[in-house]
Amino acid sequence: MSPSSRPSSRRRGALVLGGALLLAGALAGFLSLTGSSPAEEGGAEASAGAASTAATPAPAPGKGPARLAPVGAGVLATSPASPDPSGGAPEDGEPTSPEARRELWQRRLERARHTLDSYREATRYPPQSRPISEQPDQVHPAAPEREVPVRSATGEETNLQLRLRQSRVFVAGEESVELSVACEDARGAAQRCEVLSALASEPDYVAGSAALSPVPVPFAEAPDGSLRASFQPSRQGFAMFSGNLRVALQVRAAGVQAAAGFDILYTPSPPATFTGRVREALEGGSLQLYVGLQVRKAGRYVLAGRVDDAAGQPFAYVTFNEELAQGAQEARFTVFGKLLRDGAPRQPLRLRDVEGFLLLESGDPDRELLSAQLGPVYTARSYPLTAFSDAEWQSPEKQAHLDEFGKDVKQAEDALGAATPP
Repeated sequence: MSPSSRPSSRRRGALVLGGALLLAGALAGFLSLTGSSPAEEGGAEASAGAASTAATPAPAPGKGPARLAPVGAGVLATSPASPDPSGGAPEDGEPTSPEARRELWQRRLERARHTLDSYREATRYPPQSRPISEQPDQVHPAAPEREVPVRSATGEETNLQLRLRQSRVFVAGEESVELSVACEDARGAAQRCEVLSALASEPDYVAGSAALSPVPVPFAEAPDGSLRASFQPSRQGFAMFSGNLRVALQVRAAGVQAAAGFDILYTPSPPATFTGRVREALEGGSLQLYVGLQVRKAGRYVLAGRVDDAAGQPFAYVTFNEELAQGAQEARFTVFGKLLRDGAPRQPLRLRDVEGFLLLESGDPDRELLSAQLGPVYTARSYPLTAFSDAEWQSPEKQAHLDEFGKDVKQAEDALGAATPP
């Protein structure tokens, strides 16, 4: 989904922001690979539905899973599952010949084992501490770049396009966002263009948007030939506004005029601030990083951070999704022990680019942003790998789903045995 699209605010919120790795996405991925039908898989599919909530931290009541992610982010997690060993769903109906029944149950057994193994593999680590390789769109905070084709007045395509860049999507307090427009031909060669107008206002798809007067955003030519602007909502007419803003552009290139725009989510007064203090602890075989916050509004906070190794290579994506009371608080980021043992990153580890929001019970927008801590935040001490636990993540919900998938395996094994002559 591009920043210029116009989804409903609830769907937009779910895609734009959030705080938990959805292992339900992984489950759906490997179950779809198996080609199972409800009639064939029975309990496996039923337990898969229940598993959609098994490994995900509970969101606020009445809210769907939320996530810190750039516009256009795709599925969060993919299972490490291999292709479907059965080659597809078996034929409809129960076969009558012994050979066909054995073949059918053999395929069902392979699918049941495939599902069990894939789920176990996908849940080695907890939802709040995952390899960042699972989420390449989260390596850096959202800073979209996209291309917009330039069309003639009759709607015909030209050989020109606009390249739009913005330094951030989420803006809070006194933060500003850097905007850039460049024109180029189909081969990527720079072409001259000009911004005829740039107006910041609430998007027209928001009810009552006409009540907010548009504010001009001046663009100027940069040394590289692009057109750039710095937009600071708090100083440019939106100090009391909270919600979605759009900088709508009219651009002319080679005598052809085109429309484009930048989308921003703005919070004028952050509900909490990062204090800059971080403490670390080795607890339960995992590295815990406690990030200090001064909370002005109590509620459910959804935070995320990135952990790099000593060479600056992205290693882990860590999240926090819990209630915080008013006053001085800490949000705990867990770098899971087995994740460290399996990945063996070069130490010391570095926490960077921490961002988050307060999830609101009602209203639009349904969240209030914190001013992000961009760049390096904290460098941990170095530990021997043996200091971390090699145990997989466990929870009652996870075990319940493993048990259900195991029952499907056992059922298929028993049925195959009964269909196989001594």
